[in-house]
Amino acid sequence: REGAGGRQWRDPVGTRQLSSSGSRCYPGSRSGTTGCWPSCRRLSRHYPGERSPRGAGAAAGAGADPVFARSACQQRLSYTTLSELALALLDGTVFEIVQGLLEIQHLTEKNLYSQRRQLHSEHRGLKQELFHRHKEAQQCCRPHNLPLLRAAQQREMEAMEQQIREEQRMMDEKIVLELDQKVIDQQSTLEKAGVSGFYITTNPQELTLQMNLLELIRKLQQKEAEAEKAFP
Repeated sequence: REGAGGRQWRDPVGTRQLSSSGSRCYPGSRSGTTGCWPSCRRLSRHYPGERSPRGAGAAAGAGADPVFARSACQQRLSYTTLSELALALLDGTVFEIVQGLLEIQHLTEKNLYSQRRQLHSEHRGLKQELFHRHKEAQQCCRPHNLPLLRAAQQREMEAMEQQIREEQRMMDEKIVLELDQKVIDQQSTLEKAGVSGFYITTNPQELTLQMNLLELIRKLQQKEAEAEKAFP
């Protein structure tokens, strides 16, 4: 769906996107809503998984792991960053924090989407009501007065559409601001948790690094889950 000002909002099925100039990018999604790390421009995927010290070991050895050797994110992360990440993952606390942030974001995005959908529903109702009112007025109007009536109705419809566009623009800006603030909150939380590479920033390169770090954590969780299934 096109929002006001060229912004886009995709429904919460798969990945949803709300674009705005100067927006931020973070991975995170689940199948009903977008997931951890809100973004005004893009919300990709991130699923924190099971916790185990083995995950930290996998992070430390990511350079030798063929899975990570093929990963684009591994090429962008230094061994120092990987080692610091491994230490942060030792007790599983980071995974708990990420899971909590993910759940909070899902609720936030679901609420924002619900607000926007409700606004669109109200706008449709207003336009339908105005259309029926215009139709009834035309049916009661004398033929020689129809041109004047239709011209007045056209102006009224245009005024309503302008009001609707403005309200949609304001709603989209509200969503952008709330998602941007959520990014800042999450960056701050992970920084305080001691996760290497996370701090409050709007630098696109640093945001990409943080996305790669979260993608690495996701891969570690997938590998850990597979290991637990193979060796229960």
